[in-house]
Amino acid sequence: KCVIHGEWLRGLWETDVNLRKEVLISLLSSPFLSNANAHTKLGFTTDLIHRDSPKSPFYKPTETSSQRLRNAIRRSVNRVVHFSSKDASVDSPQTEITSNRGEYLMNISLGTPPFPIMAIADTGSDLIWTQCKPCDDCYTQNDPLFDPKASSTYKYFSCSSSQCSALGNQASCSTEDNTCPYSISYGDHSYTNGNVAADTLTLGSTNKRPVQLKNVIIGCGHNNNGTFNKEGSGIVGLGGGPVSLISQLGESIDGKFSYCLIPLSSENDKTSKINFGTSAVVSGTGAVSTPLITKSRETFYYLTLESISVGSKNIKFPVSDPGSGEGEGNIIIDSGTTLTMLPTTFYSELEDAVASSIDAERQNDPESPLSLCYSATANLKVPVITMHFDGADVKLDSSNSFVQLSEELVCFAFRGSEDLAIYGNLSQMNFLVGYDTVSKTVSFKPADCAKM
Repeated sequence: KCVIHGEWLRGLWETDVNLRKEVLISLLSSPFLSNANAHTKLGFTTDLIHRDSPKSPFYKPTETSSQRLRNAIRRSVNRVVHFSSKDASVDSPQTEITSNRGEYLMNISLGTPPFPIMAIADTGSDLIWTQCKPCDDCYTQNDPLFDPKASSTYKYFSCSSSQCSALGNQASCSTEDNTCPYSISYGDHSYTNGNVAADTLTLGSTNKRPVQLKNVIIGCGHNNNGTFNKEGSGIVGLGGGPVSLISQLGESIDGKFSYCLIPLSSENDKTSKINFGTSAVVSGTGAVSTPLITKSRETFYYLTLESISVGSKNIKFPVSDPGSGEGEGNIIIDSGTTLTMLPTTFYSELEDAVASSIDAERQNDPESPLSLCYSATANLKVPVITMHFDGADVKLDSSNSFVQLSEELVCFAFRGSEDLAIYGNLSQMNFLVGYDTVSKTVSFKPADCAKM
């Protein structure tokens, strides 16, 4: 997991809450604040810090790098469950998410005066929610709870409002006070229940100009529990649905955001970046684009993977009926999943091709969900793997396709899955990945993310 925050908040995490509030209040009065709701065109960038970095509140100094990587892979395997069409309702796609699978945290602030919140940033869900006072039944969190009564800009929505309707069957109607209660359950049996509301949200940025967003739809959770971690205070949805942060930023960022993920082997003080609006355009030499496919589960970002090449051998992605268009949108791109997951039969063919291209003895690791592994001390010459998306060929580096699990073991960073395919973040590292939700494209450009 990672932490997203701007330089304006970087030094505040280790200080007390009152100091954070004072600094945020002074920033709120800054003339540099932008209001996205006034149709101002925004372009800003914030830091992405890996959850296992010393800068992350999730960091455990007693863990080895091998343990952290293995944990990330386990989370990756668990994360795929919520994408499965077998246990997902088409009418309520936002509910099938697993609370502990989010790979990022985001430092934001809510309300007036702004109150700092630390929440999971999740590309696979939409609603922005936090634990709120009074908390009838909440999980333990380190930071104080958000108090809606302390914010002069907080307001509830009625059950007949368009904002309430935007949540579909996740929201209902309270006959007692005409408010809009919401209820979201997750694949791991975690849940959040509360009221749909609106408040001012303030984001930091690396250009030190905080961005203020008024009347943002949020969930004020009064009953939340499950596998949530005490370092987090809720979720910031970055998916494609109508109440996600991306959708609510909308015209102000022209529907554009991008990120550049540094390799796991990079130095600890290096940070990845996430860009919004004019700062998120991916173009120039080496940039390729593929259509972003819209489906009924609008939260997720679907691409079309046509085939994968292992050296000169091309392996076609299976399509049961080539003339039906069924192959469109056959893989989800997700920054929060570590591994790249593929249909089991297709993966088996891919693994065979990769294994036949490597002249080394295979090693077995019973603790790893990865099946193609080799001794790290061997002089491995791995084949070039190219992902052939519709209109975009993405050539992977060896660090995208193989991962060192320990001093003794190197494994292929792909895995078979019975559920929907996912293009994971190991395959995306050292690429500038840009999403244009208006033009419906996703772009890739090779980059040295540690220098961006």
